Amino acid sequence: MPVLCLCFMRIPTSATQDTVKINDLIENASLYDGKTVAVTAEAIGECMERGSNAWINVNDGSNAIGIWMTKEESSQITYYGDYRYTGDTIAVTGIYNRACSEHGGEPDIHCKNISVMKAGETRKEEISSAKILAAIFFTVLGSLLFVGQKTGNRKNRTGISR
Repeated sequence: MPVLCLCFMRIPTSATQDTVKINDLIENASLYDGKTVAVTAEAIGECMERGSNAWINVNDGSNAIGIWMTKEESSQITYYGDYRYTGDTIAVTGIYNRACSEHGGEPDIHCKNISVMKAGETRKEEISSAKILAAIFFTVLGSLLFVGQKTGNRKNRTGISR
């Protein structure tokens, strides 16, 4: 029976790298510090070029972190997530630093390998009819209050009492 259990166990190898949630990196920083980690996350914000290198930020839904890479590596990313776009989903393998001495003591990952897993896309913005009706209602209400306020001020200046 113990032999059977061993058959179903996954034996980790150096060629296989399990992905880690970014929040786990931050909460267990000393465990991962200086080690090679793999994350899969959405590229967000924008690429910030620094000489021959670049910073990108990624978010995997649990947290976000900065990735330090070459400009060439960053050129693989087409879309960065914001309110108009869903960013490319990328897989990054690199060295995790809980307090990077090169980059002001912030946590980051120095990229060794990057690949785009899924291309990003433009988000289709749909405004619900309830929001449109609410906007119309509050515009009309605001206009009526404004006109009422101006009319009330005019009556007070002319000496007519209410």
